[in-house]
This record gives sequence, structure tokens and C-alpha cells, in this order.
Amino acid sequence: MPRTPVGLIHCLFTVSSGLLFGAPSGVALAAASAAPAPRPNVVLIVADDLGYGEPGCYGGRDVPTPNLDRLAAGGVRFTQGYVTASYCAPSRAALLTGRYQTRFGFESNATGALNADPRVGLPVDQRTIAHRLREVGYATALVGKWHLGATPPFHPQRRGFDEFFGFLHEGHYYVPPPWPRVTTWLRRPALPDGSKGRWTSPDGRIVWTTHMGNVEPDYDADNPILRGSQPETEPANLTDAFTREACDFIHRHAAQPFFLYLAYNAVHSPLQAADRYLEKFLHLPDIHRRIFAAMLAHLDDSIGTILEQIHAAGLDHNTLVVFLSDNGGATRELTSSNAPLRGEKGSLFEGGIRVPFLARWPAGLPTGRVVEAPVISLDVAATVLNAAGVQVASDALDGVDLRRTVGQSAPEPRTFFWRMGQRRALRHGDWKIFREAGRGAAGSWLLFNLTNDPAEKTDLAAQDPARVADLLRRWDTWSSTQEPPRW
Repeated sequence: MPRTPVGLIHCLFTVSSGLLFGAPSGVALAAASAAPAPRPNVVLIVADDLGYGEPGCYGGRDVPTPNLDRLAAGGVRFTQGYVTASYCAPSRAALLTGRYQTRFGFESNATGALNADPRVGLPVDQRTIAHRLREVGYATALVGKWHLGATPPFHPQRRGFDEFFGFLHEGHYYVPPPWPRVTTWLRRPALPDGSKGRWTSPDGRIVWTTHMGNVEPDYDADNPILRGSQPETEPANLTDAFTREACDFIHRHAAQPFFLYLAYNAVHSPLQAADRYLEKFLHLPDIHRRIFAAMLAHLDDSIGTILEQIHAAGLDHNTLVVFLSDNGGATRELTSSNAPLRGEKGSLFEGGIRVPFLARWPAGLPTGRVVEAPVISLDVAATVLNAAGVQVASDALDGVDLRRTVGQSAPEPRTFFWRMGQRRALRHGDWKIFREAGRGAAGSWLLFNLTNDPAEKTDLAAQDPARVADLLRRWDTWSSTQEPPRW
């Protein structure tokens, strides 16, 4: 049975709109350098498929996100924060290693039965943030979604995590069948009468839709909720269960440095909205959007609960909290908005790879800063390991310490790369080249100036072929050093 940690009941289901984070005013980087803080605790929170335009601090209006907004106000909000892939698994492989996933051939997204293929997983010769931190005395835990291999060599507890509570595949239903206390939205190829469109069950609890043209994946097949390696029946909504377990870990390890990787499956499909949240969005006319809004509000409340637990433990000042999404929102599937960007999950347009990206660390980062300079998820590992005093070979990581970017008034232009099969992209400074895959073939390279055209409406490739050639040479040089896909 799931555990209810002693002393944590106060934080499990109550999230105040006036959370006391105890964050002092911004700390100048020069002062931080002169008097280095003790090694920080690290809480890395990853949302699944959350679009750039959804949080209030990124312009979202449909769904209040007071806790994400407070996290932004108490730390740094990056307006051009990227991930390395527009699908879950490759993005997470890079986040946890600090290395482009193409360096070790992790280019594809495992789904369904492919998760159990013994070739599929984060290669065992790649070291995670958890590996490196555990070696210098940190307690480490993964709560939530893994999606980096479901066979024994790839288990999280063999990849640097002391503790694991969650699931191994790409997704999971939020409550066990018959799905009590939620309204569930499911993709289907046809409605009960064989037609297309939407169908709602007589009790209003189930909605079928054919608009995606496929069936909802069998997320729970061979994919139990695990504590360590043992299956566990979890009656609570997974968003609540993962919050409970994260609070428990923080509570138990408050006296030592810790690394908590909290990987929510919200707001990933299947769309399942808890009654108590769905009731808050009755004003939204579309049930599809209403269910998504309820899930996002649930996620935001849960993040507030985590921050409340950090505060209750007296750990605000020297805990680095990072929040980001693993990729852009799946707009057609979830309604998740990437406004004002073009594209969605699966694409290398900005909407697929630019994500909400927040960091709060009162001892090491300023308060209330908005950073326009581009950063990437690879920078998380560099920041965390640097702050923890972990020595890493100069060529082992592909990111830079976020404190360096935040501390520069005019950061040097950086170059970011993306390769997902025939989908390719590169950003250097203000400029981006991009090639999408068509049916069985790759398209031509497009050129965008992201400073003048963040929505990528105007292709400038024909007007500036010399720039395209220069950027393409950079891309070819980089790609030639990467590994071919392993599966």
C-alpha cells in the first residue's frame, strides 16, 4: 500500500495562494563568487508535453498557474529555453546526462512494446546527474516517469538513483480502472455507432474522439507503478501520488544534500481530469480544453505543494529548483498551446523545442530576473554539477552553467543542434536553419531570424544563401561527430 509520510499530511492536498517561499532579494553573482554557498539541494521538476504558452508567466490566460508564476518571480525565467528533442525520451536522455543524446545514438522515442526491447534505453556507459552527485555524498531519487529503458540494465536504481517510485514507459493512466473520480478523454478510430466525431458516455465520465485518427495507446500494458523494482497498487491520482512521494523524500533528507528528479506525467495523455479540478473550468465551452485545463491546474497546485515542503523544511535559501517541460505541447492531442510559436511536439519548429524554463536558487541566482539569452536543457547538468563541486572532464558535458548566462549582460552567441531522423535544425545567435521531413523524404532547408520572427513565418533562405551555407557547414561538422541511432 502507498505510504503517507508522517508529518507531511499538511502539505499533500492544501496549496495556499500565498505560499511563503522565504526567498530573499537577488544575490549578485559577484557576491556569490566571493562567498560560495554550501552545496545546494536540487529539485528538478519536469512537466510532460506542456506548451510554451500555457503558464501565466509565459502569457497563458485560460489556466491560472500561480505557483509556476511565483517560482518565476522568485528566480529566473528564461524566455528562450530549449530542449534537445521534441519527443520525450531523447529529450530526457540529454537532460539527465548533460550531453546531446545523438552523441550516444539515443535519437528515437520508444513507445509501447518497444520499451521492452533490450537495445532500447539510456546506454549504460552514460553517466547521469544522479550518478555523479551520489558519488559526492548526495541522496538521489526519481519520482515519476523514467522512459529511458524498461529492461533490467536501464532501471533507474542502476543509473544513479537511490530511490525510485514511478513507471518505466512513456505514459500511464492517472488512476486505476474503472477510473473513478475523473473524466477521461480517449482517442478512438471510430465511435460506438461507427461514425466519426465525439461521443460521451451517459454518465459523462468518458469522451471518445476520432479527430486524431488513432487509438489511445495501451500505456499500462507491462508498465506497473513500481517502488524500486516491486509493483505497487496506487489508488491515488498519480499527480497526487508523485507529489506525496516527493514531499516524503525532501522531508526524510532535509539534513543532507539531495537530488530529486520529479518527472510528472502531467499533462501527457491520456487526458484524465480529477473532479475537483474540472469543476473549476466549467466556463470553458470545449470539454477537451476543460480537461486539459484541469490537469494543468492540478499540476500547478502540486508544484506549489513541493515548494511549500521545501519551505517547511527550512531549505528555501540553498535549494536549486529547476522547472521545464520535456518538449513543446501536443496541440492537436492535448490543446496545449505553444503561442506565439509555430509548431508542436514532434516538430523542430520553435513550438516543438522551446519550452517553459524556470530556475530558483536564492543563494546563487538573482530574484525576479527575465533572461532573453538562449539556454538549453543541457545547461541544467552543468549548473548542478558545478554548484555541487563535481569535477567533470571538459568534454564530458555539452551545456554551460546557467549562472554564467544570467550574469552576462551580453552573452556570446551560442550554437544549438537538433537531429531527429530526417528532421534537423541548428540555431546560431539569432539565426536558425531548419529542415522538416516529408513523406519518405526530407524537405529543403529553411532560414529564420528568430529575433525578428520568433513565429518563423518568413523563410529567408532564398534571400541569404551564403548564411544558409555557413550554418549548414556548422551543422554537418557537428552531425559528423555524432553516433548513428542505436535502434
